[in-house]
Amino acid sequence: MRIWLGMVLAVALAACAPRAEPDLNPLAERYVRLALEIGAHEDGYIDAFYGPAEWKTEAEADPRATAELQQVADGLLAEINGALEQARDPALQRRARTLAAYVASARFRLDMIDGARASFVEEAERLFALRPELRPLESYDPVLERIAQIVPGSGALATRVQTFRDRYIVPEDRLQAVMEAAIAECRRRTAEHIALPENERFSLEFVTGKSWSGYNYYQGDNQSLIQVNTDLPVTIDRAVDLGCHEGYPGHHLQGLSAERLYRERGWVEFSVMPLYSPQGPLNEGGGNYGVDLAFPGAERAQFEQATLYPLAGLDPASAAARDALAEAMTELAGARLTIAQMYLDGQIDRERALELTQLYQLVSRERAEQSLDFTDEYRSYVINYSIGEDIVRAFVERAGDDSEARWRAYESILTQPTLPGDLQ
Repeated sequence: MRIWLGMVLAVALAACAPRAEPDLNPLAERYVRLALEIGAHEDGYIDAFYGPAEWKTEAEADPRATAELQQVADGLLAEINGALEQARDPALQRRARTLAAYVASARFRLDMIDGARASFVEEAERLFALRPELRPLESYDPVLERIAQIVPGSGALATRVQTFRDRYIVPEDRLQAVMEAAIAECRRRTAEHIALPENERFSLEFVTGKSWSGYNYYQGDNQSLIQVNTDLPVTIDRAVDLGCHEGYPGHHLQGLSAERLYRERGWVEFSVMPLYSPQGPLNEGGGNYGVDLAFPGAERAQFEQATLYPLAGLDPASAAARDALAEAMTELAGARLTIAQMYLDGQIDRERALELTQLYQLVSRERAEQSLDFTDEYRSYVINYSIGEDIVRAFVERAGDDSEARWRAYESILTQPTLPGDLQ
């Protein structure tokens, strides 16, 4: 009788004991190895990796076929969802949800590598965990009318705008000094709010033959390579844009933060940055919003006029006219997405897409070609810039008008597992 009662008591106590939390690290390691094998099938899929070098070597030496990787992803996703159901700690639940979204994105990218295609909106949602809402092109016509008043004259508005902007081209022999000064100021302002590792640094290169205007290759160990494309002339406004977006508080800081999560918290999934993942809207959107975060109000214009214009050999007195145009043109950002959707979904051909890009982005034929080349190469990735910026801006500015509160909100995106939906 005593033995039976003891058994009953043991079972009851076991039922009341707190259930052990699941260990996500083995699942996270399998995700990283999966991503590296996908990278062996698609050049450029891995944007950065700073985990164990042997993992990358093994993945590239003998990658499994995409069909097998699809099965691996399905099984891994099921296990992560099981761990999510078991988890009780909210922070662990958040990490599991984020990891599940990463794997789901990788799974769909495998389908795309095998030739599968979805509509623009569905593709974006499945890769980036963010469903874009697109506006019809005609909704941007009032913006064009306002810009026509800012840049009066005869001829096509795109030509007038491009001619106006060409007045602000940075001479090639002054570009390095301008870019270095801009990035240094972006860094200084970021370091006032976010502690940077002592050994963090970047190198700057100028390149050609790219569909993008700037790129950050985060290389691990707190180092980045920032490249600026000079296929087309670089205007003065791009210096701060690129300095913040590619550097501080954009991609370089994002890389520093992700590596810290991996090295200090042991969260293995942050040792890899696939280009196509739910990190995309946060990284690109954060890079774009980082300009306003680092240079609130009139501070950007003041810095450009006092420092960058003289370095570029441009007249600071002309800055106000350029700033008015630039502010109006930000309202056209969404038009690029609508054109991309129409083009990639087969509703218009390339020639029509070029015409619409010139009309609604107010650029030359040459710049329209570069923009569409980007869409050809990266497809729905284009949503991450403007829509990503919208959700990051809304989240950060809900913290209020206090600058420090906004920096803390922005930093919170970088220091915990975060999906686009967590900001909405």
